[in-house]
Amino acid sequence: MDSIIEVQRHTHEEIEQFERALYTILSKPQPTHESRLQVEHKTSQLLDRLSSRLVSLKNLYEDQDTRKAEVDSLSAHPHQNDLSTFYSRVGKIQEHYAKYPDAIVSGLDPELAAFLEEEEAGGGDEEYEEDDPVALLFSGEEAYGKYLDLYANHTTYNNLKNIGKRLGYLQYLDVLLAAQSEPVHQELPKECRLSRDYELYIKALHTYLASFKKRALPLVDSEFQQREAEAEFNKKWDAGEIEGWEEARQTKSAANSEGNGEGIWCAACQKLYSKQTVYDAHLTSKKHIKATQKQASSPEQPPPNPNGTPQPSTNGYANGQAIAKDKHRTAALLTHLTTQLLASLALVLNETKSNVERRFSLTAREREQELLEQSKPPPAAAAPANGDANAEEEEEEERIYNPLKLPLGWDGKPIPYWLYKLHGLGVEYRCEICSDHVYMGRKNFDRHFQESRHAFGMRALGLPNTKHFHEITRIEDALALAEKLKREGRHEIFEQETMEELEDEEGNVYNRKTYEDLKKQGLI
Repeated sequence: MDSIIEVQRHTHEEIEQFERALYTILSKPQPTHESRLQVEHKTSQLLDRLSSRLVSLKNLYEDQDTRKAEVDSLSAHPHQNDLSTFYSRVGKIQEHYAKYPDAIVSGLDPELAAFLEEEEAGGGDEEYEEDDPVALLFSGEEAYGKYLDLYANHTTYNNLKNIGKRLGYLQYLDVLLAAQSEPVHQELPKECRLSRDYELYIKALHTYLASFKKRALPLVDSEFQQREAEAEFNKKWDAGEIEGWEEARQTKSAANSEGNGEGIWCAACQKLYSKQTVYDAHLTSKKHIKATQKQASSPEQPPPNPNGTPQPSTNGYANGQAIAKDKHRTAALLTHLTTQLLASLALVLNETKSNVERRFSLTAREREQELLEQSKPPPAAAAPANGDANAEEEEEEERIYNPLKLPLGWDGKPIPYWLYKLHGLGVEYRCEICSDHVYMGRKNFDRHFQESRHAFGMRALGLPNTKHFHEITRIEDALALAEKLKREGRHEIFEQETMEELEDEEGNVYNRKTYEDLKKQGLI
């Protein structure tokens, strides 16, 4: 198949087959988020292959010289009726398709053909498989592309210098949501945004958001949107419409040099001096003497400065300001691109905030129950009576092998044993106030002091569930601590009465307790 015309025809056939495959995939409704995302990723792969075929076809049509030479070789001369070359080419083509008959049927690669057969057989209705390649693209916190996992970026944000008040995770999400109306992180001080740490942070945030958008929205051309945003930024940057990225010392020097314009101008040094004493002191310097000699030997004299503003210094300041601003061009560009990504992911960001608020309102047991429910497969339709035995066999095969009885992770599988040991989940913590309930792991033990079970036990003892009783698990210790706190409170009242001083009519000074006793006895 050396003929360029045959290659063009074959490429056209493949493009038509890809278009039919895209219609077959997209015409079928997807009931769940997981199935929809799987279809979008498969569609994205087909679109990439289709675009590569279109590019190659365009290159073939643009190669007019090869095409003309091919047509001339197949055509007979004006005064001859010899089509032997044409018929030899036809024979080679027939021989090729006789040797590869599948090329006439579909012309598609085996992977696409197998996928179409699976779709026609109803493979999209099968249960979620554990080896789904799309699921491996997301972490447990991202929940198959439904939410953003910004915990690492939140930690980096709080570790920045000069940020002022550190934010909680929900407040950090609110800051990112505000990027829909203004550039992101405008709340940060200028010193913080001009630092190297901020540039590394905004670069990591931009990288994660771009990666998530590519994984969660595979049909969106995010690279094209980023190129448009970058072109818009370059246009505004060159026009000077993006402010706030100059060094503070340059602004300060600008204020000093652009004052009222008064001072003493030195024509030899081309410099403005604000005070007479400074000007007189520099007259004896080597730099001024050398500049004076150079000016005397030069035939052209420099023009005087009538405004008293040093033109060379102003140009030097402008160049320094431009250099200082270009120094932070990368951070400003990443901030602009991140703002564009956050605006396009506003819906996902809102869903993330709602999910975090909902999870904060759940107890640890409720969160574990939610993970177990998510790991369960969706309920299948009722099977016929003769298929009950097969259903039981499939259920036995799907049982998870967990001899160590490890806790289940976000994917419904037992967590690794090293993670089990790292979090100390094998250590038991017993709380007598919670009716001798046992908590596995230090994290669960620390969390239970704010849960309803422990609070109910404290109310049953008649004690408040305050921070003073944190880490107290025995009833005897809790009662003893409550009595100690009560005694300390009475002692503070007694010290207050003892230290307060009162004066009688004769000018004698007594503390409050002595004054009240003497007054009761009638001695005052």
